[in-house]
Amino acid sequence: MTTSYALTADAGLRDLRAADHLLQALAAGLALPEGTFGCTHLVRDDRPRVVVSFVLPSGALLGPVRERLTAEGHDVTEGVPDASGRAVVYPGARDLTGTLTVADVLARSAIDRVTVLGAAGEPEPSARLVTRDHVRPQWQGGDLVLTAMPAIGGTLVPFEVPEPTPCCADH
Repeated sequence: MTTSYALTADAGLRDLRAADHLLQALAAGLALPEGTFGCTHLVRDDRPRVVVSFVLPSGALLGPVRERLTAEGHDVTEGVPDASGRAVVYPGARDLTGTLTVADVLARSAIDRVTVLGAAGEPEPSARLVTRDHVRPQWQGGDLVLTAMPAIGGTLVPFEVPEPTPCCADH
């Protein structure tokens, strides 16, 4: 991922779901072009939070996007806070719905590879992935990698679930 046309917006968010919603709303409101990446990043400092970043396909977009984000009250900085962002907006993300083969996921999106927890090597291209319409790959060593886990019927599912149970929900 080239980050030469990147901005980070800090809205003081504390959870990933809120950051996902913000990223999707901002991307839709800004009418960002194909080739844009929108990621979440965990900031672990004296004020832990989730920030969002946009990597844009053109430097000409930096000014208008910065102006819009600033006008909406977000603290905007250039660049990305780290190289391991969790992608929410990326080329092909909208096409990853239903059940697809791993080969389809790789062909339809910017995802570079799929890994499976606890498995050596990558899954077969014909392996079926039940997307649950929630596919959140993460940047790892310059590659956009989707981590999956085995599921019933010999399928795979993305490791991250769409509606996680909050910690301590049953106490």
